[in-house]
Amino acid sequence: MFISAGAATALAAVTVAGAANRDESLLVTTIAGWWVVATLLGLWLGRTQDAPSPAIGRLLAQARSATATTLPEPRPGTVLLNRLWPLLLSTIAAGVLSIIAPQVAGIACGFAIIWSLAWRHQEKAVTAVEERDGTAFFVERTSPFQPIKLVRTQGFRRDLSASRV
Repeated sequence: MFISAGAATALAAVTVAGAANRDESLLVTTIAGWWVVATLLGLWLGRTQDAPSPAIGRLLAQARSATATTLPEPRPGTVLLNRLWPLLLSTIAAGVLSIIAPQVAGIACGFAIIWSLAWRHQEKAVTAVEERDGTAFFVERTSPFQPIKLVRTQGFRRDLSASRV
């Protein structure tokens, strides 16, 4: 979510800089309108807070159980690059194309806003499942072109009733 928001911020800066260099105030106004629409759409798509999206729910349900006592060392940078390469590629492509037409980065920025806001509650949903079931989920190493696979490990259940008193 934060990486999508960062991509949107970078694309917005490129758009505004490109439009300012060309003295295109109408472009900035039009793209700002698109960003408002994208924000509203992203907020609407991500409005459910209590349950994971169907895709995340399927992913959690299909997670294989790990019986090993140790897990492989987590590599968050590798996982991010392995899973978010389409975002990186589209952000770079839109940034390069904005040299010719600044509106390309502005339009791409709107889609990054939608993506970021639509997925903003998914981490909370996964955390809720982990706390409820006393498990932890880890991303299994796969090819960037294959679907994500999760490993479910045993953890410790939390007694939330005692903390609410």
